[in-house]
Amino acid sequence: MHIGGARTALFNYLFARHHGGQFVLRIEDTDQERSTDESVRGILDALTWLGLDWDEGPFFQSERFHIYREHAERLEREGNLYRCYCTPEELETKRKDAMAAGRSPMYDRTCRRRTDVPVGAPYALRFMAPLDGETTVPDLVKGVVHFDNRELDDLIVVRSDGTPTYNLCAVVDDALMSISHVIRGEDHLTNTPKQIQLYRALGFAEPQFAHIPLIMGVDRARLSKRHGATSVTAYRDMGYLPHAVVNYLVRLGWSHGDEEIFTRAELIEKFSLENVGTSAAIFNPEKAEWVNFHYLKALPLPELATAAKPFLAAKGYSVPDDDWLQRMGATL
Repeated sequence: MHIGGARTALFNYLFARHHGGQFVLRIEDTDQERSTDESVRGILDALTWLGLDWDEGPFFQSERFHIYREHAERLEREGNLYRCYCTPEELETKRKDAMAAGRSPMYDRTCRRRTDVPVGAPYALRFMAPLDGETTVPDLVKGVVHFDNRELDDLIVVRSDGTPTYNLCAVVDDALMSISHVIRGEDHLTNTPKQIQLYRALGFAEPQFAHIPLIMGVDRARLSKRHGATSVTAYRDMGYLPHAVVNYLVRLGWSHGDEEIFTRAELIEKFSLENVGTSAAIFNPEKAEWVNFHYLKALPLPELATAAKPFLAAKGYSVPDDDWLQRMGATL
């Protein structure tokens, strides 16, 4: 689980706990090539290690395809979807031609106007988005964001192989699971107006959205492996304590005055979206080490000894007993 995903989960967890709500864990695994058993285990292990206990779930979208197909069929019956027969090769050519002409590489809606329907040819289902006006996103972090409908694509909601796509699945799940708030990275903001159009076409109430700033490296480039470890389990394996990671992650985009160190209870009490910033958060490895050092110093010797033993064993060191290890810890 990436540090950015863990920070997003943490903000959702704290928001739910602060307001006495339910923290729902949903595994959005509609991309079956990228979603593996290993990746799911990584998410669950990371959240468990961080102590972000969920109230409902985990729900797996790959197990709910029949639900999404029912809603897609209703959208098609009501005239909100059309069949797109364009092949992947044709779509790639359209994309390259648009970019070469300096246009947005959005779908040119060929099949929306199509009258010659190929018999027996595979097709995807696209949403018939409005062609004029605008869609507004009331965002709890960014304020109201306006999108010109002419710049929004006719998104695919069901692929040609019959599998539903993320945008349809997320909208249906939000409605059926009574999701009140969606807190996610600002890289999802461009999905939101399209999802709002889907909520309305399906007659669903829209949740409230909060798009939080991305996490950058110290060079202000998007956080990646070249900046060092980027997964939660990597920090666990390096000897970071879970609450130290939680404490550091929460300060990436959220603040409460000049305070740096918080107990779990204090985070739940003080967390609010009003104090989430709008500019990118900078991941500073040295600051993360400082926070972890604070928690290591505060850890009772018996707990420190227990935490240290696997690392000593991995280095090949033999520990006589726990008392000896605690005495060594007391000298540090």
